[in-house]
Amino acid sequence: MHLLKNKLLFISPLVVLLVIALFGLTLIPSVQQKPKNLPIALVNEDIGVVIPQQGKVNMGNTVTNMLKKNITSTDGEDPPVKWINVKSKEDVLKGLDNQEYYGALIIPKDFSQKQSSLMTSKPDKPEINIFINQGMNPIAANLTGQMLNTMGDNLENGIQTQVLQRLAKQNVSLKANQLTVLTDPVQVNVKNVNEVGTASMNGSAPVALFQPLWMSSIAGAVVLFFVANKLAFVNRKQKLYAVLTQVLAGTVLSLVAGFGLTWIADLLGIYISNFMDISLFLIITYFAFFLLITAVLSWLEMKGIPLFVLILFFGAPLLSMAPEMMSTFYRDYIYSWLPMRFMVEGLRELFFFHRGFSFSGPASVLLWIALGSFLIIILSVLKVQSSASDKGSYGEVEARSTKG
Repeated sequence: MHLLKNKLLFISPLVVLLVIALFGLTLIPSVQQKPKNLPIALVNEDIGVVIPQQGKVNMGNTVTNMLKKNITSTDGEDPPVKWINVKSKEDVLKGLDNQEYYGALIIPKDFSQKQSSLMTSKPDKPEINIFINQGMNPIAANLTGQMLNTMGDNLENGIQTQVLQRLAKQNVSLKANQLTVLTDPVQVNVKNVNEVGTASMNGSAPVALFQPLWMSSIAGAVVLFFVANKLAFVNRKQKLYAVLTQVLAGTVLSLVAGFGLTWIADLLGIYISNFMDISLFLIITYFAFFLLITAVLSWLEMKGIPLFVLILFFGAPLLSMAPEMMSTFYRDYIYSWLPMRFMVEGLRELFFFHRGFSFSGPASVLLWIALGSFLIIILSVLKVQSSASDKGSYGEVEARSTKG
């Protein structure tokens, strides 16, 4: 009977519903994935061909115009693909390595010549080349591959229909070799570049490594915060010394986390392209996260921990998505402010783009986060402690000396 008189018993369903609603919001980005303006390179190297009674014909131009027209949005929203004209295949490969495009469609220089040969007794299949930038983002890469393959099929059907209509008008009978070619008139060559391989958790290894590193950085920062918080400081100099010791201890934790997580990932069978490079990057990442969390704790104390829990639940689903697949709100106001996205971007470069460790790119951003957090931690030394638990602290000593 006493339990039934407790108001919390009747409030508990509301609390459960509130928690479900709150964390249910984290599913929104994953449910509403819709590509907008995915950058895909388009190269037309076709030099055209001269056809009797028609003059010079460039089917490459016809194809590119058709692709751009068919992908245009008619409902006022952004189209799923943003075609980017590129001059040559060499420029495209550089752009793919620099993560400028999720894929590319290349029309070779002899496309028109081979397409016109379909009308002759010696047909030769025209080709188009498709590149999928697999390592840039597995989800976006799969979607890009599906769209480009569909475009290739549509192009094939269009050329088949066009050639058959022309042959019918000319009342030309087809030979066996022509019929064979016309059933599949275009050779579509698909190639994955910057491949994720077979031991990278289908390309999600950079995202998978985030959670253990993030949680361990919270744990390390909280433990050292409690250790430092139990000390009583006579003056600011003593607190500054304690803060610097705390940061030094965080450096040791960073070494343990960086080398430890890389070793565990390797032990679990994840392909580690370069043990030292990945370890160094994870060390910097952990140190940046540790200082960021410590900076918040130094001002908000344990009241700041829910902030990092919410960042984990709301931010983690976005890390596996391409920015072009998010809503404008999530892309501009949540994803762009997530510090952990630089960890994922840096790991993708190391895992899939064959780049060695450097202090540029994502690593430099993490170092700036670490520096800014360190300065905030140092400023916390000036904070006046006024709570009852601060008896004997430097704040109370200074207050007494002021009265005297």
